[in-house]
Amino acid sequence: MNDEQKQQGTGAGGDFEEQLRELLAEGANTIRPAPVPYPAIRRRGTTERRRVAAAGAALVALATLPVGAYALADGGVGGNTAASVGAMPRTSATPTPTPTPSASPSGPARPATEDQLLDGITFGQAVDGLEKCLAYDRSLPHSPSGPRPDLGAAEEYRIILAMNSTGDSNAPGDGMYVVAVKERPQQTRLICNVKDGEASGLNTSVGADDLPDAGPVAADSNGGKLHRQSVLDRGNWKLPFRWGVIGTVEPSVARVTVSYGGATSQAALDHGWFVASGVLDQQVTVAPRIKGYDADGKLVYDSDEDKNYEKRL
Repeated sequence: MNDEQKQQGTGAGGDFEEQLRELLAEGANTIRPAPVPYPAIRRRGTTERRRVAAAGAALVALATLPVGAYALADGGVGGNTAASVGAMPRTSATPTPTPTPSASPSGPARPATEDQLLDGITFGQAVDGLEKCLAYDRSLPHSPSGPRPDLGAAEEYRIILAMNSTGDSNAPGDGMYVVAVKERPQQTRLICNVKDGEASGLNTSVGADDLPDAGPVAADSNGGKLHRQSVLDRGNWKLPFRWGVIGTVEPSVARVTVSYGGATSQAALDHGWFVASGVLDQQVTVAPRIKGYDADGKLVYDSDEDKNYEKRL
């Protein structure tokens, strides 16, 4: 090979290498991956972090909701958030008022001592007897002189005595006496007799006994029926006989005794009234003797010295 051929071959080879380099450069540019879109990736990462933070806040809020609240979700998955929260049960800050206990039914006052309810008669039975007697009084026709005074309702009274009653020739049949008093609108005392569950007799006294020279103790002027049987049976009373004596006392009187048929009973003092009772086992013709004492034990009243007191039966 001459020098010209070498130069030609060398020239041709040089051109080929140059072309090959160009081809390789173009292929490299062709298969080179596109540049990484860093700004887009950064934006997407920021968005994802925001979503995670929002989801975490929602979980925290859900944990603080009361039991029974609806699950909190975004509008795309859980529906309308406002509707879900609004469906939670509402609680009121105003406390529920405590119901006021109903008032107990009114009725007459009890006696000062249980000893004023005798012969096994209960307070309820005495109240029932009083109510029947008041109803009996309302059922009676008016007298020609005009209407009788209204005795009022049972709750206005105080029951001061309840005891068995003994029938006699004038009013046969045993029963129960109920004695009740009230102070307003004016002093009223009633003695009611109940037999076989029905009112059979009623004695009333309206207004205080304004007797001349009255002492600190005053026996009820119409209370004789409590300590005696019919005058038709004098000397032939049914024995044993339950008796009672009632009357008024002034505040200065601290103690009252009643002697009858050889026995003496201590009276109960009840809001300005005295109430004594006992059982008679012998025939008598003399009325009960009443004595009153002050706080020092001094005798301040003796029925034997009271000109207004009927001493014989």
